[in-house]
Amino acid sequence: MMILRRTLLAVAAALPFAPVLAASKRSFSYTLTEAQWRKKLTPAAYDVLREEDTERPFTSPLNKEKRPGTFTCAGCDLPLFSSKTKFESGTGWPSFYAPLKDSIGTTTDTKFFMARTEVHCARCGGHLGHVFNDGPRPTGLRYCMNGLALNFIPAKA
Repeated sequence: MMILRRTLLAVAAALPFAPVLAASKRSFSYTLTEAQWRKKLTPAAYDVLREEDTERPFTSPLNKEKRPGTFTCAGCDLPLFSSKTKFESGTGWPSFYAPLKDSIGTTTDTKFFMARTEVHCARCGGHLGHVFNDGPRPTGLRYCMNGLALNFIPAKA
């Protein structure tokens, strides 16, 4: 009985780390070593993209970005979102109602004792943010992204 109890406690303790363990086993077409990622990214961008951190709300200059263009992954430059789908959510992070085709993947994030849908780059696996079911039409989705995980490429005039 004691062994069963210990096993159950160990499994319960590991559950919050399951998405991290699962993410580390996925393969992506764009890969770098940890040292290469650290050289390529700023420390804050590394923490968000590679360690699944979250930037402080209302700190990203991309919140105020209103020009036509494309938001790309800061890790691998994959186009992720059109500026046409960006909207002001009031949450403090750049928000979009739809990603570009085949640009993102999702996993279940069970950190903080709740289930959320984590969004990652389909090419490099970088953590981008989360998606919620409280967005505007036409999708009803809110892709709440970390500005540090994105770059903006203005449309050519």
